[in-house]
Amino acid sequence: MSHIILSQYLKEKTGCLTPELASVIDAIAKCCHIIDYHLQQGAIAGILGSAEHENVQGETQKKLDIFSNDQFIDALQKHPNVGGFASEELEDFTPAQENGEYLVLFDPLDGSSNIDINMCVGSIFSVLPAKQAKTELEDFMQPGSCQVAAGYVMYGPSTMLALTFGDGVALFTYDIDIKSFVLTQEHVKIPEQTQEFAINSSNHRHWEKPVQRYISELLDGKTGVRGKDYNMRWIACMVGDIHRILSRGGVFMYPYDLKNPGKPGRLRLMYEANPMSMLIEQAGGEATTGRMRIMDVQPTGLHQRVPVILGAKEEINIIVSYH
Repeated sequence: MSHIILSQYLKEKTGCLTPELASVIDAIAKCCHIIDYHLQQGAIAGILGSAEHENVQGETQKKLDIFSNDQFIDALQKHPNVGGFASEELEDFTPAQENGEYLVLFDPLDGSSNIDINMCVGSIFSVLPAKQAKTELEDFMQPGSCQVAAGYVMYGPSTMLALTFGDGVALFTYDIDIKSFVLTQEHVKIPEQTQEFAINSSNHRHWEKPVQRYISELLDGKTGVRGKDYNMRWIACMVGDIHRILSRGGVFMYPYDLKNPGKPGRLRLMYEANPMSMLIEQAGGEATTGRMRIMDVQPTGLHQRVPVILGAKEEINIIVSYH
């Protein structure tokens, strides 16, 4: 049986994919190969543990956060088709090549708290069209609906790549023998109904009433208004939770809460919410803040945060109606 590897897939794909965009995606994939290799080495590579200082988000960085961020920078800084890029780990954007056609935003290592316990982590990326020859900050302030590509790499028992160019979602599995991502599923579809949800229920007391109502109904199971039992899953890595939805359906929620009323949400619009929303919508699901479509949110800053509620269409419509 012959397999389609990522480079072949990118070469043969037409319509929404230019050779220049294909080259950017290929560079990101190769960067993730390197991150994956060092993750497999674990403690042997000396990349576990805290780096003992904070990133721009005020979060304590892991050694692998810094290593992964450096790999993305190395892959994109001199890429001829990248006009500039921005990382969740860095305060400002970085200009790259004049006349580069694309801007890249990335979370180099999602789920950092899982690193030292050998659990699922991942990398998330979003690609926007460049607006002018020399990149400025305002060029990144495009809503998620302007994305030309989005995806993630999940470093798990199998290393997998989820990828969309706006014409559906494809999944690739990393083949360690040929050292390449191999196409393993096209036209991914999320079931409109589900009996599975993911949320950090330790924040229950801080949620707004619509979310409390919704989760309470799910927990009531067959005896409640929903008339069926639900299972809760929580990986503490957005990549893992979204991959589960793409694989078998479900709902993921990191809603607005009153724990930190000054923060409009927990997750970053540009590095997490937008690329994941594009994947979910392209697979037939919905993605909302609870009050509006995530990919319609107009960015006002590189590190803007938003509430995130996404997954099975029927459930998301119910949650929105409660808001």
